[in-house]
Parts: sequence; C-alpha cells; structure tokens
Amino acid sequence: MESPTAATPAPKTYRVGTLVYTRAALVQVMFWMLLGVVFFQLLQMLPSTALPLQLRWAGASDTLIGFKSSLSSLVAFFWYPMVGARSDRHRGPLGRRRPFMLWSIPPLVLCILLLGASAPAGVLVHQALSWLGLGDQVTSAGCTVVWILCGMVAFMLCNAFLVQAYGCLVADVIPPDVIGKFTGFYRALGALGSLAFTRWALPWIEDYTFLVYALIGGLYAVVFSLIVWRVKEGDYPPPPPKAPGGRLGAIKSYLRECFTHPFYLNFYVATFFNWASLAPMAFLIFFATTAGQPGYAPTLGLSLDEFGKVKGWTFLVQIPVFLVVGSFVDRFHPMRVAVVGMFLESVSFLCCYWLIDDANSLLLWLCINQAAIAVYLGAYMALAPRMLPRSRYGQFIAANTVFGITSLIIAPLVVGELLTAIRDYRFIYLFCAFLTAMALLANWTLFLQWRKLGGDDGFTPPEPAGTPVEPVAQATV
Repeated sequence: MESPTAATPAPKTYRVGTLVYTRAALVQVMFWMLLGVVFFQLLQMLPSTALPLQLRWAGASDTLIGFKSSLSSLVAFFWYPMVGARSDRHRGPLGRRRPFMLWSIPPLVLCILLLGASAPAGVLVHQALSWLGLGDQVTSAGCTVVWILCGMVAFMLCNAFLVQAYGCLVADVIPPDVIGKFTGFYRALGALGSLAFTRWALPWIEDYTFLVYALIGGLYAVVFSLIVWRVKEGDYPPPPPKAPGGRLGAIKSYLRECFTHPFYLNFYVATFFNWASLAPMAFLIFFATTAGQPGYAPTLGLSLDEFGKVKGWTFLVQIPVFLVVGSFVDRFHPMRVAVVGMFLESVSFLCCYWLIDDANSLLLWLCINQAAIAVYLGAYMALAPRMLPRSRYGQFIAANTVFGITSLIIAPLVVGELLTAIRDYRFIYLFCAFLTAMALLANWTLFLQWRKLGGDDGFTPPEPAGTPVEPVAQATV
C-alpha cells in the first residue's frame, strides 16, 4: 500500500488592494520602485541644495533665500491638494497614479534645464532690458535671482505631480505587511542618492551648473519612464460621486473629510513641526563653508569639496540605519519607532549646537544626527499607509502635505530673519532642537490616540462619513 503523498504547501502570496503577488513578482515591483528612489532623491537635491548656492552667488541675502523656500511652499500649498484629489479620482488604462507621473516628465525636465542655465539666462535678460533702455534699473545678478525664483515656481508646479503620484503609488502597489522593509530600503537608497549628489555633483555645481542639472534631469526622465512602463496598478472601484455644489461644494467636502477628525489633525501637526525642523538645515552649508555672510560669527571655513565629503559620510551612515529600522518598523509598528526616532533627533540637535567647533566635530555630530534622523524617517514613510484611509489616500496625503508645506512657508522666513538678527549660523541647530521637541510632543499624543483607537489589536483608520471602502479582489500579478 502506497503512503499518501504529503501535500505541497501553497506558495506565499502578498496582497494590496486587488493586486496579489507571488514572492518573485513582489521582488520585481520593489526593484523598479526602489530604482526610482535614487534618481528621485537626486532630483530633489537640486532645489534644496543647489538653488540656495546659486542665489548666494547672485548676491541674495539670507532673508531672500528663506523667501525662496517659502515661495515654493506657497505654490505647493494651493497645488498639492488638487493633484492628490485628482489622482484619487482618475481612472484610465495606466491606473490612477502613473498617468500623473508620465505627464510630469517633459515639463519637469524642461524646468530643470532652465534652472541650470540661470546664470547665462540672467545675463541675456539684462542685455535685453538694456537694449530696451531699462538696463540701468536692474542688474545682471538681479535678473538671475528673478529667473531662479520664476523657474523654481514652475518646477514646484510640475514636481507636485511627481511627488504626489509616486508617494501614493507606493501605498497602492506595496503590501502593508512589507511596507516597513520597503521603506527601509527606500530611505537607504534615497541616502545613496544624496551621497552621490553631495560627493560627486556638488563640487561641480559652481563651474558646470548646467551640465549637472542636465545630467540629473536626463537620468530622471529615463528611470521614471521605465517605472511607468514596468509597474502595474491594480483595479480600483469607481470614484465616489462628486460633491454637490460644484467647485465650492468640492472644497467644503474636502475640508470636512480631511480636517474634522482630531486623530488626523494631530497627525498633521506632527508633520508640521517635523517639516519645519528641516528649514534651518538649508543654511547648514553657510555655517560649514566660506559661503557665509560678512559680519556674521566665524564659520568653519570648509570648501564645497570638503563639505561634500562630510555630507557624503552622513548619508553613508544613514544607509545601514535605514535597513535595520525597516525590520523594527514591521515588528514594533512605525508609531513606536517614530516616537523613539524623534526623541533621538531632538537630543542630537542640541549636541550639535554645543559640541561642533571644527571639521572633525562637524563630521562626528552630523553623522550621529543623521543616524537619529534616519530612525525617524524610516518610520515616518510607513506611518501614512498604516494610519490614513486607503479609499482616499491621495486626498489625505495631500492634506498632510498642506500642513508640512505651511511650516515650510513660515519657517524659512522666520529662520532667515532670526539669522539676520543673530548673525550666527550655529543657531540653526538650536532652532531645529526646538522644532523637533514640538514634533516629539505631537507624535507622543498621536501614539496615545492610536492606542485608544485599538492600537496593535484593532486599529482601523477612522473613515470620513460616507466614504466607501475599497474591496479586495484577487488578481494575480
């Protein structure tokens, strides 16, 4: 008599929405999504790191540089909610997120090229104004500053489609049970992109500005076109009926759904202070290098190449932290890891304020600070998919982004004015310490609310009244 053959266990599958992945299919999707992270980070480093230098070389003050950040944030404040809500409602052959990514590629690359050409463009604009008899009223440097500000506004309008669609696509195609590991790799590869920029691109920015911008823009266009082609979205239920009352009714519905529940309001407040804490660090390059203003307290006096190497080491330190934190996020929940990370971040900023006095101490404490920030960032990206309603995820992400952007409108102007009055770039660390302490308080309050709403055992994101829950069908990928 033959012994019965043992049943072969079914291969493990991973689900998100209507998508069902085998392990091999999940690895393939994660590969393409993670490949985009490096080039996404390279792209975002241009406005955050290169543009302040371009403005300083054109003679801009700290207040004007702070105004640059506030202006870009003001544009995003009005634009991001519309983009997020539109992508939630869009249905098409490419899904609801990828069309926005695809449409944004050509104009975004054009904006990058125009920003890279700001110095010669400023000269040409000044020559044209001189030909019209207006050359005595403006300077070539002033024309360059205006060109940068206008180009930055155009960049922000186009970049909103990329940021919103790419962020929401992560939640739509990555299963919740591996989101922590994914965000760990996401942040690690993002740090690798930042490392590549500061180590190999930043030293060339002053002499080869246009070439650096053109290279990064070209790489971004190729990689994100591949992502649109290779990453498939699942099926979505029909979008909910539009709110009655036209545009005004849609605005009222948006405000009611996103800004009435105290849990979400506290989620937004934590984002507000976390994002605000990033604003002072835009002035770090002036504290570390010789690019500081005359009449200010002495800076560390590093060259751009030396500073790029220091920043490169900080990103290198972040990579293993991100990889380790991803597993902790999946095991202990991103909410707990976020509270711990924000506490470490606040303490590390105080240490930077008191203990940095030369290049070596800058390297040491920036590495410690960036490791602490990596703990929080590794949890932060995984928070939204676990805390926000999936049925209108883009809408709630946009609402959260509005709070973050509001802080980026206010904080750079305040920091620029304070630095103009104090005349000491060291105080950026003290500003960051205060803002991260406020973010810690908000995150702790959010943690208590999360536990009250079920915590580990039964938390479900509070849904707005009348919001349909997306069904989970089976469609093998």
